[in-house]
Amino acid sequence: MRMSTVERNLPLLRVRPRLRFDANANSQAICTSFKKEILNGIHALSTTVARGGTGADTFKCALFLASATRGAGDTVYNTTGEVSGSGYTAGGVAFTWSAPATTGTVAYTTPSAAITFSTVTLATSFDAAVLYNSTQGDKAVMVVTFGATTVTAGDFTLNMPTNDSSTALLRLN
Repeated sequence: MRMSTVERNLPLLRVRPRLRFDANANSQAICTSFKKEILNGIHALSTTVARGGTGADTFKCALFLASATRGAGDTVYNTTGEVSGSGYTAGGVAFTWSAPATTGTVAYTTPSAAITFSTVTLATSFDAAVLYNSTQGDKAVMVVTFGATTVTAGDFTLNMPTNDSSTALLRLN
């Protein structure tokens, strides 16, 4: 008697998986706890993990000219298109994240305070900031944009949104 093998290709999990709502049915999903644990650095999904310590990494925020081309394709911080001026240090300023949290199926975090560049003169128009992990080889986290501006002998402050599942700066749905 010939035996046959049945194979099924499972669908790829997406950030927003399609869910079934049958009362007794299984549903495909990315586990909410996993989302939070990703933000906490619990899971190493690759063989190229460079984790040594157990403390929080150092994150920085650098400002970029309106003429720069920063975006989703950025992989690491670099100085191409970064602002320069009196009182500004290349690489930007350090900040800390609020403790990652979850509500429903959303994991989220926001910098714990406004990010301020004190007493700077930035005469050339800028409209973007790159947030990056300086502990992990300057790996890019995100690019945020805002209205183009200049600063003359003053403070430039990026105010942060409320740290919740609908407005946090970093949300995993």
